[in-house]
Amino acid sequence: MKKMITSCLLALFMLFAGFSTVGADDGYLKVGMEAAYAPFNWTQDDDSNGAVPIQGTNQYANGYDVQVAKKIATSMGKKVLVVKTTWTGLIPALTSGKIDMIAAGMSPTAERKKEVAFSNSYYTSEPVLVVKKDSKYAKATSIDDFKNAKVTAQQGVWHVKLLKQLTGAKAQTPMGDFSQMRQALSSGVIDAYISERPEAMTAEAANDSFKMITLKKGFKVSQADAAISVGLRQNDTSRLEQVNSVLASFSEKDRISLMDEMIKKQPSDKSSSDAKPNFFKQVLTILTKNWKQFLRGTGLTLLISIIGTVTGLIIGLLIGIFRTAPKSSHKLTAWLQRIFGWLLSIYIEIFRGTPMIVQAMVIYYGTAQAFGVSIDRTLAAIFIVSINTGSYMSEIVRGGIFAVDKGQFEAATALGFTHGQTMRKIVLPQVIRNILPATGNEFVINIKDTSVLNVISVVELYFSGNTVATQTYQYFQTFTIIAAIYFVLTFTVTRILRYVEKRFDADSYTTGGSGQMQIKEVSND
Repeated sequence: MKKMITSCLLALFMLFAGFSTVGADDGYLKVGMEAAYAPFNWTQDDDSNGAVPIQGTNQYANGYDVQVAKKIATSMGKKVLVVKTTWTGLIPALTSGKIDMIAAGMSPTAERKKEVAFSNSYYTSEPVLVVKKDSKYAKATSIDDFKNAKVTAQQGVWHVKLLKQLTGAKAQTPMGDFSQMRQALSSGVIDAYISERPEAMTAEAANDSFKMITLKKGFKVSQADAAISVGLRQNDTSRLEQVNSVLASFSEKDRISLMDEMIKKQPSDKSSSDAKPNFFKQVLTILTKNWKQFLRGTGLTLLISIIGTVTGLIIGLLIGIFRTAPKSSHKLTAWLQRIFGWLLSIYIEIFRGTPMIVQAMVIYYGTAQAFGVSIDRTLAAIFIVSINTGSYMSEIVRGGIFAVDKGQFEAATALGFTHGQTMRKIVLPQVIRNILPATGNEFVINIKDTSVLNVISVVELYFSGNTVATQTYQYFQTFTIIAAIYFVLTFTVTRILRYVEKRFDADSYTTGGSGQMQIKEVSND
């Protein structure tokens, strides 16, 4: 028990060691972006063509947004550090102080202005559609030509409002990012998606089966939607003035020239457009070129799931011991015991009743926004998985304790054992064996559920694989590799746990295994 308590205290110390004050100036301008929206921003493996590092990885970001951010950072005497964040996480990351500004092709819509202060525009976008060359919509010239077409747009972007303007089209559920839409278009799930000219040109250049449609009778777009601006915190007035000063010196001619340059430098992979592509050869090529990324993602996935499961088990055991302890005879202690029991019940119900993806957003961004304290994202991920697992394990442990024969508790009490001694020397050894299959199941679930942590930009397996997919444009091939890795991990863990169960059973058989035998041995000591 002392070892378990020491482990918990050590884990808490490590967690608090990862805390830092939000907004600390370390010489970097932290810029949030998806790094998956070429030519505005993308991910690459080296620092060529003026790319800048991505926080928490050995990769780099480049693109139009990155180059604009570099101009701004230079005027402030800083260097750019990209914080790769999902689109839906950009504004929470900004308002919570995880990043200093957003440069991600974001439009200053009225809704966003309620939370974010926007600079003057640094680019004006033109909405277009991307279709397949061999589809019946490839010759469309008007928004009226998309009758019965399945069309989508990116979730949380002003493009979604344009779906209503496509007369007779079958608007599909908005998708998370452009990589998902490209995959959906390639596989025939949708007929078209709404984009902007630079991104559509990128998709067209990367995949010969795609075609950009510029409409003669096009969308009606407001100036606020078409403009692209830098997003800052609403109270960051001094930095906003600096940004606007830099953008004022950035002429329209220079902007067009920079965008043309970035379009030429953007990564492309033509292998996905071969006439008869060899699927397995493509998978092997992706794995050979990107095995280091997959390995790093797999390593972090295992680290988070192992520590989270072990810590969650410890939490569950401690809660199980407390909740089965006899009521204190002292009134004040009994009252405190009851209050603490209520708090534990609230904790268990909340974390069992809400999705981990929501918990991740609230804990990682909420602690910074509400208390001004920033947690390292990896430590935050471990903490989230640990307390989530602990809420489930506490109920599993409680069931395991109740499964132990009551006669053993009575026999231990008759021999003068305290509740702690009974639990430590008699009950818990049996409980651990009984809950081992459920603990293994939680471990397997945690391996898979780490994928939701990509919402706070944890570079686990899914995050790493998605980055590769956006670089290669070979989504099905890339996610086949990811699925195979997850399967190998869960299959291996399952087999190891079954071996451990057999060893437990063998040891129990050898020593007699009964609770009565254990009581006899302890009493003889």
